[in-house]
Amino acid sequence: MKSLRLYGPGDLRLVDEPPPVPGPGDELVRVTAVGICGSDLHWYADSGIGDAVLSRPLVLGHEAGGRIESGPQGGRRVAIDPAIPCEACEQCRAGHTHLCLAIRFAGHGATDGALRELVAWPGRCLVPVPDGLDDADVAMLEPLGVALHAIRLAHVRPGAGVGVFGCGPIGLFLIQLARASGATTILATDVLPHRLEAAREAGATVAAIASGGSERGELLAATGGRGVDVAFEVAGEDDALETSIALAAPAGTVVVVGIPARDRMAFTASIARRKGLTIKLSRRMNRVYPDVIRLVEAGLVDVRLVVTASYPLSEFEAAFSAAVAREGLKVVVRP
Repeated sequence: MKSLRLYGPGDLRLVDEPPPVPGPGDELVRVTAVGICGSDLHWYADSGIGDAVLSRPLVLGHEAGGRIESGPQGGRRVAIDPAIPCEACEQCRAGHTHLCLAIRFAGHGATDGALRELVAWPGRCLVPVPDGLDDADVAMLEPLGVALHAIRLAHVRPGAGVGVFGCGPIGLFLIQLARASGATTILATDVLPHRLEAAREAGATVAAIASGGSERGELLAATGGRGVDVAFEVAGEDDALETSIALAAPAGTVVVVGIPARDRMAFTASIARRKGLTIKLSRRMNRVYPDVIRLVEAGLVDVRLVVTASYPLSEFEAAFSAAVAREGLKVVVRP
């Protein structure tokens, strides 16, 4: 089978290798679609992310779906939950499986991901999907799950004001979820005009180019000077975090969703302190696949809004070049 392995910074190679052999409790899944995530681009550019570094050639890709290849469930279409928690530690037993210290995650560390033709994956981490979702839709359930987890951390209430600072795919899903939660004012910023246009389509009421903070006065005025109840930082940039804190209303909440390239973020402490802000850091997601499937089926979230390019696995160079250049929104690879 064909697998796409990362050997070093910018060094992706399409290689032939034997199909994986399913272990006890595993299913063999033929991968049909994989989204290229910002975290994949961190690995691609730097051979690591945060404190995780490349220790051997790694298959990237964690936004994925496929079809079970054989056995009693052969032919069933599934979403591949990329997280494999241990299910036995204190965090898992408390229901926080996404915080499991022994977690394995597709395309991260020593666990190969989905940019290959076949994966062997625990059956407990495969989620059946309805026929109404196409293959790219299924791959988008993972980033939508990340957005849903962040929305739940924020407790967005009807009538709330929300800011989304960074309008890549997860930011666009946050806008849609904020709208579905009853937010009446949704501010959005990004450095790319085409992402702001998508933000308006997703439901943002005010959208402005991020330009080093000069846009903050305009955005604050759009809220009548009160700010927003919840601000989401989704760019992985200090500027977006500063904007989140500047635009958050007193006693408001800031949720940090973005992953910084330098594994370090900074903000003006005095402003956050004087406002009495609650700052939360969002970690992936926690068993939300059934909920995101229902949201898509109900028409409350349009996952197709974010998919703007699709490539076969053989054209991985073009796929990653488009993703790195931030052309369009989401690039999907179809193994």
